[in-house]
Amino acid sequence: MSTEDASLPDMKLLRLFELLYGTRSVTRAAEQLGQSQPTVSIWLGKLRELLHDPLFVRTPAGMQPTPRAEALIGTVRDALACVRRLAEAAPEFDPAQAQRRFRICMTDASHVTLLPQMLAHVRAVAPGVRLEAARIDADTARALEAGDADLAIGLVPGLEAGFYQQTLFAQDWVCLVNRRHPRLADGRLTLRRYEAEPHVAIASGTGYQLLAATLKERNIRRDVHLELPGFLGLPAIVSTTDLVATLPRHIGETLARTADLAVLKCPLPIPGFEVKQHWHARFHHDPANRWLRGVCAMLFMQDAAPRKGVAHPGR
Repeated sequence: MSTEDASLPDMKLLRLFELLYGTRSVTRAAEQLGQSQPTVSIWLGKLRELLHDPLFVRTPAGMQPTPRAEALIGTVRDALACVRRLAEAAPEFDPAQAQRRFRICMTDASHVTLLPQMLAHVRAVAPGVRLEAARIDADTARALEAGDADLAIGLVPGLEAGFYQQTLFAQDWVCLVNRRHPRLADGRLTLRRYEAEPHVAIASGTGYQLLAATLKERNIRRDVHLELPGFLGLPAIVSTTDLVATLPRHIGETLARTADLAVLKCPLPIPGFEVKQHWHARFHHDPANRWLRGVCAMLFMQDAAPRKGVAHPGR
């Protein structure tokens, strides 16, 4: 501690000053501080030394403040009030009363698989909360750090130093086909059939990069008749053609339910991946951000799998 710091009263001495001013009694001040009277007398001696004034003088009416103490009591009370405010627990986030907007970076697949459940839950428990879906792109890390976005959900490589992450669920791969497909009605999609069939490809997202890398590694060439930038038109295409779509299971099974498509086992050993929620360390203890992360964990963490904790940010 520097000489300058040593000349400043600490919290216990400021509290003693306040109590002596209010009680006019060393005994009663000691009782409220939970200290012995000799200890409090020693503290008063330190206060007098630090402030170069007797501060409180014994009289028949008790310990009366000196003019210096009278001048200082307002400053002492203000200082204690500031410290107490700092020590107060962070305000809780009350979803039922909150009026705010959350911005969540996600893929268009998550618009189909995750966003409807999130929206339904938020509207039920937090009627004043609004959601905004944003893209996952090169600006995502900056947006999370700056507070322009609250969460990123998906497979988001590159969010390391300064970011927390929590696994929500694992993804493997499936193939979608028309339930009345002329050559796959038996539900058996072998690798040979896979190579012979016409395909529709989704040419976006980190998942697509895993698929493309596997095809290249195994020297498999698909006969791609249509390439889409996202999943929006995929159900209509697959349900009215003989094209095969290869995509992560979560979005595949969701689209299959909505468009009555057949879900087949993917014959390619495409690496699986984990869908995680990511947030910046600046907002790790923010009550609103914690509530939003809790909603995602409650809705999407796989109950059948071991629940995975939060990974601390990289250094």
